[in-house]
Amino acid sequence: MTTSATNGLNAVSPETTGAAATSDDAGGVPSILLVDDEPSVLSALRRAFRPAGYEILTAESGEAALEVLASTEVDLIVSDMRMPGMSGAEFLARARVLYPDTMRILLTGYAEIASVVQAVNDGGVYRYLNKPWDDHDLLLTIEHALEQRHLRREAARLAALTEAQNEALRRFNTELETQVRARTEELGQTVMFLEAAQRDLKSSFTAMVQVCASMIEMRCGSASGHAMRVGEIARRLALASEMSELHAQDVYFAGLLHGIGKLSLPDELLHKPLVKMTTEEHGLFLQHPLRAQMVLTPVAQLHKVASIVLHQYERFNGRGTPDGLAGDSIPLGSRILAIARDFEGLRNGDIGAPHSVEQALDAMRSQAGVRYDPRIVASLIELLRDPASLGIAASVAEIKSAQLREGMQLADDLRTHRGVLLMTKGSVMSAHQIELVRRFETREGTSFDILVLAGQAAAKAAPNAGAAPA
Repeated sequence: MTTSATNGLNAVSPETTGAAATSDDAGGVPSILLVDDEPSVLSALRRAFRPAGYEILTAESGEAALEVLASTEVDLIVSDMRMPGMSGAEFLARARVLYPDTMRILLTGYAEIASVVQAVNDGGVYRYLNKPWDDHDLLLTIEHALEQRHLRREAARLAALTEAQNEALRRFNTELETQVRARTEELGQTVMFLEAAQRDLKSSFTAMVQVCASMIEMRCGSASGHAMRVGEIARRLALASEMSELHAQDVYFAGLLHGIGKLSLPDELLHKPLVKMTTEEHGLFLQHPLRAQMVLTPVAQLHKVASIVLHQYERFNGRGTPDGLAGDSIPLGSRILAIARDFEGLRNGDIGAPHSVEQALDAMRSQAGVRYDPRIVASLIELLRDPASLGIAASVAEIKSAQLREGMQLADDLRTHRGVLLMTKGSVMSAHQIELVRRFETREGTSFDILVLAGQAAAKAAPNAGAAPA
């Protein structure tokens, strides 16, 4: 049947058939535009689509179909190839340029391969079907095409959401700069790190996670670089456990963010040593992984990280929290995180007094098969044959300022009890610096716990080792 563009427009008709399907745009019914110069074909197509519940629009020419598209949002086009005036290939090519988001399917009743190829290439056709068609195949093709459109639009939506979140974070960091100017030198250094990370935030998700870890450390009072060391140890253990680079990256992120749930804890509990907590306080403390999961799960890139952090306090013998998982039923990343976290906690004094590498490993050996996976403990021991590769001193000693001597090297940052940074890890003590430390102690009315390399502490103390007791 031959119909002019005007007559084709008059033949345009919407029809909603069956139960409504869900549109990915506005919660309505997906709309399909049928284009064919033969009314009988349009009727047959409508009958085929009736059970699927789509909104049906029809046009009897390419010109009429373009007018429909100009006034109505359409999800998918099904067009005949051979029509008088504008052919199906020409129409779909125009539709592709004007409405690129619309899916396009071609119906052809003849086997001219060159024309079909042209339509596919110029019109961006999702698929072509031969007349007569099979209703089941047609409906399945339509369903797949609409699903593909939904996925494309969802990807675009998520990209826009990510950009909006990044912009919000940039605004937040800009406002933060005003507040941090009056803070200590450590906060000033952290702001500089935030600004540097902000410049690369759009292209570097890792940088954003590292910034979050630094902010967690400031709030929780952890030693500088604690989360970074936990993350790196966890990453190396993951690779030693034959995890892929991608999964090892998730474990690394879990190491950086394992304490994010602590931000919800009250100050008096946040800064209280574990060994001094009551049973009730310890139970409240152990809820922080659940809080972390709630924070991390909405971020698509951190779904697996959220699960790793959630189960970090499971025990290998099944007596941990929150689910009492045992052995290999505990996620491998969580087993790795527990070991990296506690090794670092033993080293920096978060768990009891500061431990040397060997003391920390002895403590972990004693809990292999109880708290920890014995295989991962063995991997940690192997990894720490060269502790310097992780930036870890072989052993440290905790001393007071009266024991400081020139030439001693700090094994960790030296801070006041209010968290103010006095000297950074690796500083070699001079007489002037020792005097400054003692003045700060006098001013604050308290003594500092100072970590130095243990070998140096012993060497500096050697001249008095044989002195008679007083």
